[in-house]
Amino acid sequence: MFDKLHIFLGATVADAAARPLHWVYDKKKLNSYIKRKKNIAFFKQNRSPFYSIKTGEVSGYNDIGQVMFKTLAKTTNHNEVIQLFKKNIVKNFGPGSRYWKNLSLRKKYKKIKWKTAMKGPWIHQNILETIKNIRLKKTITGGTKVNESDGYCASLPFYFSNNSDQKTKQIIRTVANSKISEQFAMAKLKIIELADNGDKDPVNTFLRKNIKNKYFKVAIENIKKVKRIKLKPHNFVVKKFGKACSYPGTFNGAIHAIITSKNFKTAVIKTIKAGGCNCSRANFVGAYFAAYKGIKGIPQDWIKKTNPAKSIMKLIA
Repeated sequence: MFDKLHIFLGATVADAAARPLHWVYDKKKLNSYIKRKKNIAFFKQNRSPFYSIKTGEVSGYNDIGQVMFKTLAKTTNHNEVIQLFKKNIVKNFGPGSRYWKNLSLRKKYKKIKWKTAMKGPWIHQNILETIKNIRLKKTITGGTKVNESDGYCASLPFYFSNNSDQKTKQIIRTVANSKISEQFAMAKLKIIELADNGDKDPVNTFLRKNIKNKYFKVAIENIKKVKRIKLKPHNFVVKKFGKACSYPGTFNGAIHAIITSKNFKTAVIKTIKAGGCNCSRANFVGAYFAAYKGIKGIPQDWIKKTNPAKSIMKLIA
């Protein structure tokens, strides 16, 4: 069941590596933080302007994947997975959780001038909507207001233990109920799968295989846009397509890191330096290179610095 778990490990480690510099949109500030620093991954001091958690912990993006991972450790029956996953989402992110305690501050975000990072994790819009919809007992519970990576992150450990497109789409829609969120998530998973299967050029193979596939039309168009400016600096490309959490920008930035990097470490460092929502991009980049290079491609010292990696490694070993 968990023979592909190193792929999720890659996403987890990459997210944790980027997390202390998550959501730094001010390029001058980011440059001042990392100037003359030999190691910018697992930055010791939190520099995220919105929330502060310990170095080694993961963002809310990867944490929804952790909830799925723990769910799969309890059951493999698909119907049970969906129901238990929903219960675990409420338990991990809902009332009584660390995320929920900060909700009052989270709601104030757009109304105040944000001066200092709040202590504790940041709950995402998709997760807020999901919890509300679970309570309302809706059939499809995912958020509809934003098109972000929560659905992909939730589906990553599921897809590589189940490998059913139809069932994976149900998982994505459980937390991110939009056409864009589903299609970009599936595009990521298919590219990662090609890497895992030993394809030498997964992104181009994905393009070739799906050039006439209407389902992936938007993803294909965006990959082509990235390829046209492949030789531009990574920071320039991420800024051009958008540093924020939303698709297609977060997808495009990650694709550029993938096609211009040779290994896990250089790709993740590049992702961190580009600023903005580096964690959403890192979850794709890290999973890709873990699939492409195998578990040996993930820096061992980085794995040791990643708190959730301990439970994942137990099942890999």
